[in-house]
Amino acid sequence: MTKFEKAKVEIVSEKTLADQWTRLSTFDINYTDSEGETHRLKREIYHRTPAATILLYDPNRETVVLVRQFRLPVYLEGYAAWLAETPAGLLDGEHPEEAIRREAMEETGYRVRDVRPLFKLFMSPGAVTEIVHFFAAIVDTSDRVAPGGGLEEEHEDIEVIVLPLTNAMAMIKSGEIFDAKTIILLQWAMLNRNLLTSDR
Repeated sequence: MTKFEKAKVEIVSEKTLADQWTRLSTFDINYTDSEGETHRLKREIYHRTPAATILLYDPNRETVVLVRQFRLPVYLEGYAAWLAETPAGLLDGEHPEEAIRREAMEETGYRVRDVRPLFKLFMSPGAVTEIVHFFAAIVDTSDRVAPGGGLEEEHEDIEVIVLPLTNAMAMIKSGEIFDAKTIILLQWAMLNRNLLTSDR
């Protein structure tokens, strides 16, 4: 038996507050806690569709391929808003592996061959429904078949960055890289470099 055997949730009401790029709604819920006591709670939830992100690693050069792009929430908080990140994007109804292959090509110009599924995570489970699928793939310079930079019709303005993994780790320490999914994948790479070999 766990602490939450008595706990339960009843959705009382849901109201949509905004529904444009994605949907924001407010909930009234009856939450029965672990002691069996029921409380009325209010929550606002940002409904985000599933996404995927990928670490592109060149084991011969010990480099990673990142992208840099503008992020409005970061700008609003007064930080340097052009973030260095791992390639990522929404699934748009595709299987996660199909989606991340497409996103990697669109953003970086690299054709991804062998994709390794790693794990999936809720990135902000207190308020956002988004679940992100994490992948890794080995690349080399011959895999870059297009310039990348994102889709013009989506007004994407993306810089492709290729740098040593050790430099990327130093950028975490210096505060130059502070995107959660990117830090998770770079740390995974440091712990699992033995798995990231060019033997395919």
